[in-house]
Amino acid sequence: MNATLTLTGISSMATRAVLADLAQACAAQGGPTIAIESVGGVDAARRVQAGEVFDAVFLAGDAIERLVAAGHVVPGSRVDLMRSGVSVAVRAGAPVPDLCNEVALRQAVLNATSIGYSTGPSGAALLQLFERWGVMEALRPRLVQAPPGVPVGQLVAQGGVALGFQQTSELLHVPGITLAGPLPEAVAITTTFSAGLCVTCRHTQATRALLDFFASPAADLAKQRQGMDACRPFTQPEIHHV
Repeated sequence: MNATLTLTGISSMATRAVLADLAQACAAQGGPTIAIESVGGVDAARRVQAGEVFDAVFLAGDAIERLVAAGHVVPGSRVDLMRSGVSVAVRAGAPVPDLCNEVALRQAVLNATSIGYSTGPSGAALLQLFERWGVMEALRPRLVQAPPGVPVGQLVAQGGVALGFQQTSELLHVPGITLAGPLPEAVAITTTFSAGLCVTCRHTQATRALLDFFASPAADLAKQRQGMDACRPFTQPEIHHV
């Protein structure tokens, strides 16, 4: 492997911590190294669409598919890496709402003075849930969408919103908040995060080796540490020294 070779990637904020862990683990086993810039998911997709040079892009699976369809990600290169559910957070010291079932969650939402949600796919799914409940119009004045790249947990910690909804991985390590728990199973919101080779990829073999490692069982512990589940099935790959 060329020790001076560093791949480049771009990702949404939702996977920033886990990708940093995975990149470190891959390099420690002699695999390719990668520098990943993490920004808001919408901004990441826009930059790939604009032709900015990256070897790989890491986004929600449907966003990767849109980039494939638009000709910005290599067809057939999508690799599903991990799944993450949405959790609810309140400011540290605030009463923790009951989330034992859908009815309890709905009541907690209706009781909240303000509700934070993300710009990503989980945020869109949350709004669809509110629409299905028939409470969207009542909630609209209380809804606060976090700006791109700003964690919902940060708004919660600062007192900007009373109830925050975001990927568990993005809430786990935010100081000043309390995790009230995941959404009840009946209304769970789960996002599959995937990767793909950008058409601007300069090191195809090394990038494929890195993505294979990120999807392998050797990467499971890093994903679990960040509140994510591995995507399966997958066959253990060999690390390719390039």
